[in-house]
Amino acid sequence: MDLAIKKAKDMGVGWVSARGCNHYGIAGYYAMRAMKQGLIGFCFTNTSPCVVPTGAAQTAIGTNPISCAASGTQSDMVLDMATTTVALGRVEIHQRAGLAIGHSWGVDHEGVPTQDASAILHGGGLMPLGGDEASYKGYGLAMMVEVISAILSGATFGANVVGWRSGRVAANLGQCFIAVDPAKFCPGFEGRMDELIAMMHGLRVARGATEVLVPGEPEQRRQAYAKEHGVPIHVNVVRALDKLANDLGIEPLSSNALAP
Repeated sequence: MDLAIKKAKDMGVGWVSARGCNHYGIAGYYAMRAMKQGLIGFCFTNTSPCVVPTGAAQTAIGTNPISCAASGTQSDMVLDMATTTVALGRVEIHQRAGLAIGHSWGVDHEGVPTQDASAILHGGGLMPLGGDEASYKGYGLAMMVEVISAILSGATFGANVVGWRSGRVAANLGQCFIAVDPAKFCPGFEGRMDELIAMMHGLRVARGATEVLVPGEPEQRRQAYAKEHGVPIHVNVVRALDKLANDLGIEPLSSNALAP
């Protein structure tokens, strides 16, 4: 992203592809890196195949996240989303916590939508964004990410990527970092961003809702809460971590200090 930023400051747009990569954490971090320098940031990566394409009965593509970050003078817009209904980790957390999962989160080994987390994690896979009625939309977005991240860079792509549980073979993921200097385009970008965000905030609120937020604001609020109160962890997750600690011979978490 730093190279893309440099290119954008010189030429208006910087587009950098990378191969030989692994899990890079939070996609939004890199897009925000460009945003903090007054640019629009984009970031994409392909991932291990845990998603079942529309009409298929086996995994062949990853959650392939999309991130875009742009700033006005008063507030920011930070989009960071998977191209699936939910991330795989959310299914795992619900399984450990014994919680029900949504109908459009994933499919079983036959490609049929299921609310059984184990069926999704073992033999099935995640459903593309759009669920069982419009999964072709998320599937299409994931394919786009695959093209600009992996195909373009020469990285491993699609079902050829190693599974996310495997650590014996290099993942060789492909990643794409884009920075755009809005000053090279139409003037007044920041002011128009402020106006757009204010427009969303000023919308009439739906019954049962309290306010309209823009992408990135829910995460900012969760971060602020965590700084003040800590990160809540379900008791079943704590128990799983305690068991892992015991298996590894290290000190387990102090469950008594955490709320169930």
